[in-house]
Amino acid sequence: MATIQWRPEINSMTTPQSYWIRFLPRNVASKADMAARMAKVLPNYSEEEFRTFIDLHNQLIAESLSSGEQVTEENAFTYSLAFTGRLNSPDDPLPPLDQCLQVRIYASQPFVDSVRQAAKTERLPLEKKLPLIATAKDTVSGLKDLLNPAGVLLLTGENLFFDRTKPDAGGCVIEGTRSGRTAQSRFVRIEPGEMLLMPEIPAQANPWNNEYTISVSARYSERGTLRTGTYSRMLRAPLPVNGFASETGILTGRASNPYVSITSGSVSADETLRIQVTLDLRADVLLFNLADMQEEGGRTGAAVTVTGNGEQTLAGFSGSTVSSLTVRVNNFAALKELIRDSYGGRLTDILEVQAA
Repeated sequence: MATIQWRPEINSMTTPQSYWIRFLPRNVASKADMAARMAKVLPNYSEEEFRTFIDLHNQLIAESLSSGEQVTEENAFTYSLAFTGRLNSPDDPLPPLDQCLQVRIYASQPFVDSVRQAAKTERLPLEKKLPLIATAKDTVSGLKDLLNPAGVLLLTGENLFFDRTKPDAGGCVIEGTRSGRTAQSRFVRIEPGEMLLMPEIPAQANPWNNEYTISVSARYSERGTLRTGTYSRMLRAPLPVNGFASETGILTGRASNPYVSITSGSVSADETLRIQVTLDLRADVLLFNLADMQEEGGRTGAAVTVTGNGEQTLAGFSGSTVSSLTVRVNNFAALKELIRDSYGGRLTDILEVQAA
């Protein structure tokens, strides 16, 4: 069994000087990694089946919590809810749930004991900072993980600062998952905890390839090595829909053919909106709907259940100039896999729809 790696790090808060004990993961095991390991232990089941089991397990826990239940898995984990915040009066209403409702996960003592008993540690030398991008947000629309060519992208995290006046001190790169790579040059602000930039987005091989990664590199001393941190989530750029004389590919990753295409629609005026696809693991279906540009509390059209390839008509939402869009699912299986493995169960594209 591999060792647990740790390193001492300076704690600048104390006098005399002391050190944090910092755990350093040697690897991040993804859902796909865990499914592969399960399939080796139980070869009667496939990796695909185990990925489905993991997703279903998580979905059922979320449903139980949303129903006000606590979930306790004996000798493993307890999932519970908690409220944060303060009321000035016992009659005050709750703050918005996105501000006060928290999910708590606790490891049971037997589980902790089993990890401790099997663990062997390895001390690493004092050093090594690494840029960490925790969140990415378009400050114009307020949407997370949106790469808006007309916006300003806000990155938050740790150790993001580099001196852009020095050519080898570091940089920021946006790279397409299919093709294209651009070093960024239009910075508004660079600080250790956040970075503001006007994104320069490289073109990719096909119009529907609108999926990107972003990374930050920094050198923390004059002779130090250049260290790079890559954001764990994908960024997506808006897709123009210039009428319906030709089809528009959407909701795709790096594939050479679009998983979904817009074939027609009813539009009275230009509008920018979102198209969302949510994976329902229990029913093994995809739910498509149109929505406005507000992530929280916005207007949405009715969800359409999709079970395979073929055309579907999506209704607009209240007040929208887009009455409907007709989409054709070209590769249902690949779309479902993309949403499950890379987007945590929900994929959204921004559509800049122009009236014909």
